[in-house]
Amino acid sequence: MTTSCAFTFAAPARWPQPLPASRIFLLRLVACLALLLATGAGAAAADDDSKGGQPAEKEGSDEASGGKKADLPVPKEASSVTHHQVSIAGQEIGYTATAGTLLIRKAEDPIASVFYVAYTRDGVQDLDHRPVTFFYNGGPGSSTIWLHMGSFGPRKVETANAQPSGPAPYRVVNNELSLLDKSDLVFIDAVGTGFSKAAGKGKNKDFWGVDGDVDAFAKFINRYVTLNHRWNSPKFLFGESYGTTRSAALAYHLHEEGMDLNGVVLLSSALNLGTLFSPMIDEPLENILPTYAAIAWFHDKLAPKPADLGAFLQQARDYAVGGYAQALAKGQTLPEAQLDAVAQKLHEFTGLSVQYIKDANLRVEPGRFRKELLRDERRSVGRYDGRFEGIDFDAAGEAPGSDPSQSAVEGAFVAAFNSYVAGELNYSQDGPYAVLNPEIFKDWDFKHKLPEFLHFPIPYPMVFVNADLAQAMRENPHLKVLSANGLFDLATPFFGTERDLNQMELDPSLRANLSFTYYPSGHMVYLNPEAHKAFRADLAAFYESASHP
Repeated sequence: MTTSCAFTFAAPARWPQPLPASRIFLLRLVACLALLLATGAGAAAADDDSKGGQPAEKEGSDEASGGKKADLPVPKEASSVTHHQVSIAGQEIGYTATAGTLLIRKAEDPIASVFYVAYTRDGVQDLDHRPVTFFYNGGPGSSTIWLHMGSFGPRKVETANAQPSGPAPYRVVNNELSLLDKSDLVFIDAVGTGFSKAAGKGKNKDFWGVDGDVDAFAKFINRYVTLNHRWNSPKFLFGESYGTTRSAALAYHLHEEGMDLNGVVLLSSALNLGTLFSPMIDEPLENILPTYAAIAWFHDKLAPKPADLGAFLQQARDYAVGGYAQALAKGQTLPEAQLDAVAQKLHEFTGLSVQYIKDANLRVEPGRFRKELLRDERRSVGRYDGRFEGIDFDAAGEAPGSDPSQSAVEGAFVAAFNSYVAGELNYSQDGPYAVLNPEIFKDWDFKHKLPEFLHFPIPYPMVFVNADLAQAMRENPHLKVLSANGLFDLATPFFGTERDLNQMELDPSLRANLSFTYYPSGHMVYLNPEAHKAFRADLAAFYESASHP
């Protein structure tokens, strides 16, 4: 959410980018191509100092003797173990929380110290039938406090529903929707976020890229299951936003290393960057139209307002790939009469005026939609969650000045986590916890080596991981995948996710292993209590199915 093709897309990583996503995408693409043409190199080294709340470790200093780079410090593996109880559906469950770090290695050399918090149910004798789930957010550059403190851990921070949560003090409470009754839970921070950092012979650039990141998570998971005797346990991945990018590639990577998964949960997916934001490409605009329709419906901007949201969104899907796609494909050759008809139809789906849609050449980007929908009320809507409303400096601007769905909850999550990890988990380090690290995104290498069956001999120039997940499902035909989607998420639109996953070319015998769920919420589905409860019920059924293939 590596100076390479850095494209902005969605994550609870809360990027402070002031430009529209499509413009950043284009600028990064140009920079990437220039770099590749000039040097043939894929990525530049990361800056020495992190600006995301935690000073980055120096990646080695010149030694007086020969000018060689010294290794980074290698911290000791350390953990804090505490014991607690959580009430889930009226059942009291005792559990152990382990907050600590594990070293990952290349050959015998330590390369990173990875911070994690594991929650394991007490009294379990048969670990072979006890699932373990690995959770992570994305960014790239985000820690995992969003999933940790908001979704299915045993404790969660209370936030207001679609409203600003206000200042401290915040309440960390029992999470009756925790998955701890179904699975042990391990929350992991990527290198450069949280308390995770490069160490020894490791360098930030080794981890700040699609494939280096996947390899690091694979190393951590392998080490965790080895140390904790979980090789024969059912295993699940749970990623959000760019975390779904990681999961799709990681599922295949782990399979190639001999670890077959039971299930993968994709929350708010980013599987093919080209279908999220690409300038002068039609598909991202087609993908986002049903999300515009859902948000316009929520804010009562449709007249008449459809009674059946599901049927209305299906109409939006059909029109997006039908009449709208045909009109966009004609570009400037579109006849005037057809332009008028399409603008009228888009008005009926989005609530935006016909004239505004025509002025935008039928191409209303997400930032413009967020600003325009409630302009007459002097409000804008959120990017991560279109239910949230924000107040801008003025009502005349082209794009919102901030994302109200970010600012409404960020303070609560950050304060609550820092208080929780030091207080209840009794864990601390010398440096601060890096909630977000924008240096990671700036330096991220988005190239990805595709699976061999595609016969693409060089790393693909942008993220495209549908093929990895599909091949993992082919080679492990028991692997089950759940795609969870928020209807009001402008960052990773649900229709785009559907189209990406439906292009995996799965054999008919495997298609039942892929399922979709939808919730009246945004990117972080769990921020809506109603959606959180429904999501928990769907996951319980998914775990039951995937744990017993």
